[in-house]
Amino acid sequence: MTDAPPATPAAFAAGFRALLDDVAAAGRTVSFWWRDDDAVEPTPALERLIGIAERHGVPLALAVIPAGATEALGARVERTRNTYAIQHGWSHTNHQPAGSRAAELGDARPVDAVLAELVAGRARLETLFPQRFLPVLTPPWNRIAPAVAERRGEAVLPGLSAFGALDGAPARVDTHVDPIAWRIDRGYIGDAKALAISGEQITARRDAAAPIGLLTHHLAHDDAVWTFVEAFVSVAASHPAALWPDLPALFAA
Repeated sequence: MTDAPPATPAAFAAGFRALLDDVAAAGRTVSFWWRDDDAVEPTPALERLIGIAERHGVPLALAVIPAGATEALGARVERTRNTYAIQHGWSHTNHQPAGSRAAELGDARPVDAVLAELVAGRARLETLFPQRFLPVLTPPWNRIAPAVAERRGEAVLPGLSAFGALDGAPARVDTHVDPIAWRIDRGYIGDAKALAISGEQITARRDAAAPIGLLTHHLAHDDAVWTFVEAFVSVAASHPAALWPDLPALFAA
């Protein structure tokens, strides 16, 4: 993660706050939610993540990989104030043929086989997170075959969260702001790009009905990404034009 653009929390925070000031001046509000992917066990990075969420009083959706999830992770999440576990596929395994984009829930396998894994994953997460599991499916690599998406209700996973859609299908709530430059060096995308993406997402919304989703990967963050996350959440949590819906209600809607 070398050569990542520098993160300057004061500069990003000022620019982000100005975007929200414009929302307030127009008499509008904008909603935010936060999803973090690939959790399997407690780590220092996870503690840092939960610490940011709790320090600023915002809900956090933790996308947990069922096959690798530990009892210790369940116990940790159950002790949080407002962190919920959602289902990140089954084992985060790529089943697509060589040369195709990675996907666990893609079209390379029979839908029934995919659903069987999802059913097993849901059962495991319900056991590990008796009070904090939400029946929401987050496909690894944010890719899901249409047939799997259409039949996810058979695995009792009515909620769906991927990446990029402004207004999803019923019970679909996507993420939109990802600070990691995955295709370059997996470092921070930089303040300018982060502000541009945030501004585009704010401008695209006429009201707060479709929340802007922050997507993070706590196990992949370098210092610059952590700096951005702290700045983003601190501003969005404190600005009067920013709302943070309750996660169970968000997906129920």
